[in-house]
Amino acid sequence: MPFANFKIPAGTLTTEQKQQIITAATELYVDIYGERARATTLVLVEEVHDGGWGIGGDVLTLAKLQQTPGR
Repeated sequence: MPFANFKIPAGTLTTEQKQQIITAATELYVDIYGERARATTLVLVEEVHDGGWGIGGDVLTLAKLQQTPGR
């Protein structure tokens, strides 16, 4: 079963945008594995609470993600 797991900052995408991710990921697997993959492709879009993740040992928040690089 093809599986894709997207983790996104909570509250940053609309229901429609999440649907776009699910549709696009499913289509990608179908392009690779053929139509047989459509019925078994699982796409999970998980919202991570603000401050609930990090990179390089630093906790990320929505405010940090929205900052212009170099500031």
